[in-house]
Amino acid sequence: MSDDSGLSDHARGVVVTTICSLAGIAAGVVSAVYVGTDPASAASTTAVFVLGAFVIAQYPIFKAVGVGDLGIKDNLYVAFLTFTLWFISYTVLLTSAVDLGI
Repeated sequence: MSDDSGLSDHARGVVVTTICSLAGIAAGVVSAVYVGTDPASAASTTAVFVLGAFVIAQYPIFKAVGVGDLGIKDNLYVAFLTFTLWFISYTVLLTSAVDLGI
């Protein structure tokens, strides 16, 4: 067991990876909706603030699902994986010029 959470090391890794992946994709979609997908939107730094909000919003979710305290390596993993999936999903939406005017 990794800590007092009741999750095995494998289950804890799967939970953290799943939450990070979903948060990164959601951050990409929210960035596309909030900032836009036209060429001028690609230079906006507001999308990075959306990413930062999604990274920070994950920590209460981790506490709620029973993942214990995260170390520095875990925090870097959360930020990197969320960034990577945000970058990929937002780039796909930008290059395809999808209109998400919800």
